[in-house]
Amino acid sequence: MSPISITSDEINRLIYAYFRDSGFEHSAYTLVKEAQLERSPVFKKHVPRGELVELLSKSLLYNEVECHFQGGEVAIKCKAMFSLLEPHTCSSNPPESHTFVTPTFAPPLMVVPPPIQSNGSVQDSSKRMISPLPRTIISTEKRSRKEPNDMDVDAPAELKQKAPESSKKSTSKPKKLVQGPIDDVTDPNAITLMSGHKTEVFVCAFNPVQYNLLASGSKDAIVKIWMLSDSTNGSAQAGEPITIDSFSQEESADLTCLSWSPDGTLLAIASYDSKLRICDTAGKMYFESDIHKGPIFTTRFSASGRWLLTASLDGSACLWDVAGKKLHRQYHGHKDCCLDVDWLNNNLFASCGADRQVHIFSVDEEKSIKTFGGHTDEINQIKSNPSGTRLASCSDDMTTKIWNVANISVSTPSEADSIPGLGSTESDQVTILEGHKHSVSTIGWYQPPGTENELIATGSFDGATRLWDSVTGQCLHAFADHRRPVYALDISPNNHWLTTGGGDGWLHVYDLKTQTRIWSWFAGVDRPGVFEIDWQTHKSHNIERIAMALECRLVGVIDLRRVPAIANSRNS
Repeated sequence: MSPISITSDEINRLIYAYFRDSGFEHSAYTLVKEAQLERSPVFKKHVPRGELVELLSKSLLYNEVECHFQGGEVAIKCKAMFSLLEPHTCSSNPPESHTFVTPTFAPPLMVVPPPIQSNGSVQDSSKRMISPLPRTIISTEKRSRKEPNDMDVDAPAELKQKAPESSKKSTSKPKKLVQGPIDDVTDPNAITLMSGHKTEVFVCAFNPVQYNLLASGSKDAIVKIWMLSDSTNGSAQAGEPITIDSFSQEESADLTCLSWSPDGTLLAIASYDSKLRICDTAGKMYFESDIHKGPIFTTRFSASGRWLLTASLDGSACLWDVAGKKLHRQYHGHKDCCLDVDWLNNNLFASCGADRQVHIFSVDEEKSIKTFGGHTDEINQIKSNPSGTRLASCSDDMTTKIWNVANISVSTPSEADSIPGLGSTESDQVTILEGHKHSVSTIGWYQPPGTENELIATGSFDGATRLWDSVTGQCLHAFADHRRPVYALDISPNNHWLTTGGGDGWLHVYDLKTQTRIWSWFAGVDRPGVFEIDWQTHKSHNIERIAMALECRLVGVIDLRRVPAIANSRNS
């Protein structure tokens, strides 16, 4: 028999791969550093998805053979389960049923949203709907890392074929959904899917000035800049994209954020390899820096374009002088990783982190000038309203908080502000939005014409999207169309529509005035996730479109001018 060798580096590599597959990026990063795994030759070896679970499953099969190899009546009648943590005792009694047991890596049940009628109404689908899975059994990854298996799902009524009379009593297999819009009237050419990335596409962003430029970034550390055509017929893609692949460590260079400068000349790239990169529209590198010592999650240009903010797992936020190509100041405000940053105005910005704190900083001060506490779990995203007077923060504690930042000025921090949890007072006018059953992952401000208060939309890992009055805290409406976490949310510049994308493969468009779902598109059952959405509107060029970063390794562009449901909503 050949000798068997198992090293600690091999075990750590399997655990690292499991963490990454499950979306536990913080744990994966910590394991690599603590075990010094990057120095091991096994670190660069390819590990298939779910390999650790596969090996553990084989170990259970071996245990079953070992326990039952002698056969006999006891083994034949044994119905006891095999467990990784419990010794096996044969028993003829079946295992007790548990209400909430989800097979490892098995995707949650996906239910297709109710079909939309031609008049905009929605069919009653209460018999087909299921409640979102409880928070305790849904994976808490911030970004899907799973590779869903193909699954048959219940197709919309308008796509089902009528069964012949003779087969009414037979049970037929549900029709498998195919990639495309939910209706049968949308021109197929309205949706363009561009291939070129070899792995999941995580991020995408339209250029704010050169409206036909679209940037996308994928897990394999590749950034592509696409030139879209002006044509209203045929493909939106024109020519080969510019490819930026200057990443030294492909294994740890997942792209997390793409941000264009306000004048559209520069693209800031955030990556897991901890290196900031800024390139121009031709893909030429403008500036690089490795000051951050942990993955960079966010990049944000100021409205003037003078400054660039970055947020990192190393707990710091960096302020960069864009024209000077240099670091202006590094802020060490968070005890744990800094997850997001946003500008209040050209001189003030906010940061949030896993330490459950929100800090307000000035470009001229080293320490925070205001600290907000109150969240009981890490904060995923912050977003300022257009006027910079109020700030929303959404958290794993299933709430969103609205903070008053209108009267914050540059001054010496008060003693109360410097103590965690005491930065919030009655004068801060905190509004708490409660109702989600899982982590709140994304937020967006909007104010339709004729409304007095600003409104806010939130997307959650419970699959729901909620609309709120940001002043009263009242939930105005809740959409329950997604059957997996909501990863992306964007609001049209005219505040007319809301679009969401989820791990179930669906992109939904809602009319914010009528608070109804008006159109949907399905990414397909193979790698279905919709990770990011960017809505683009240009009245002078008659442009209304959505870009999508897709798990199926494609970049999607939807020309909304050619979607009848959108046109009908615009005219209503």
